[in-house]
Amino acid sequence: MSAAPQTDPTVSPRPGILPADEIRGLWDAGVIFAQSPPAENQIQPASIDLRLGETAYRVRASFLPGPGQPVATKLESLKLHEIDLRNGAVLETGCVYLVPLLEKLALPQDLAAAANPKSSTGRLDVFTRVITDGAREFDQIAPGYHGTLYAEISPRTFSILVRTGSRLSQLRLRRGNVGVSAADMLTLQAETGLVLGGGSGDDEMMNDARGITLSVDLRGEAGTGLIGYRAKRHSGLIDVDRTNAYDALDFWDPVTVRGDARIILDPDEFYILASREAVQIPPDYAAEMVPYDPLVGEFRVHYAGFFDPGFGAAEANGAGARAVLEVRSHEVPFILEHGQIIGRLVYEHMASRPGELYGQSLGSNYQRQGLKLSKHFKSQERAG
Repeated sequence: MSAAPQTDPTVSPRPGILPADEIRGLWDAGVIFAQSPPAENQIQPASIDLRLGETAYRVRASFLPGPGQPVATKLESLKLHEIDLRNGAVLETGCVYLVPLLEKLALPQDLAAAANPKSSTGRLDVFTRVITDGAREFDQIAPGYHGTLYAEISPRTFSILVRTGSRLSQLRLRRGNVGVSAADMLTLQAETGLVLGGGSGDDEMMNDARGITLSVDLRGEAGTGLIGYRAKRHSGLIDVDRTNAYDALDFWDPVTVRGDARIILDPDEFYILASREAVQIPPDYAAEMVPYDPLVGEFRVHYAGFFDPGFGAAEANGAGARAVLEVRSHEVPFILEHGQIIGRLVYEHMASRPGELYGQSLGSNYQRQGLKLSKHFKSQERAG
């Protein structure tokens, strides 16, 4: 493990999700460190993107190292071959890869972290999780962790071209209790309209302290009836670092409403749908999409769940933005009905308001979004 400076960062003692200026302070103090400085727009309002390192390891299976076990020890027995990423390399569908990330951590005891795929990663159906030495679970980094971060990457539908510095995951840092109570969320809903439209009353939208429910829109866009997209298998290669580069119809079949406002999800097919409600994230809050009921195992919604302060908010040139849903059914066909609850939006306090919000530059690709594919595809108006 690389050594890191042990300087104590000067940070606010307030609990909450750390904003961009504190994340930069952690970098300057050596709490987050790498051999190269942060890239442009790598630090977002409430998170930092994580960059792939120089080598990818094709592994036989996904794994967790377990308490006291370094990832490198398990990797040695599971790796099939090494892939040099410095000049770019293809990660193929159906394979599992492990990539040491450029960023490393030397967290103090009062900071924990959580990772999530970036929005664009989830919309490509690239299953990505972060693991650490001694990890018992994915995407969770314990307080006081010192060491390397690893990205597990498994493209499900499209093979992807990546290279050293490509960003597929993001990291949030938390200090103390960051949760927003059910009562406070109801107050915020009444005062600011956290979730707009959909026809749900407050009692239906709130599910005790577990967040505000979101439902799926299957009535379609006016004039087109477009309700989503279904990924085409055996499509071309996608370079994750190219934007506005690919014709959507080469990779996606538009899905339109027919008869009843419902859709039958075919097993192991990947869909892009949208929430019925528009979402707003006030500047002093962040949010995360989580499953509505993990016991309902028929389908998975939303690989990439972080919503930054300012998403859809008027303060950041927004007027509400729908949540785009990455949906995959498992094992059996499953019927989704219009208005069916598919996820919960859990709000969390920021430690302080970010200096720049989502939607105020910073490479904010999805402000004011409706139904939208990832940034890699040209304007989807042609695909409707």
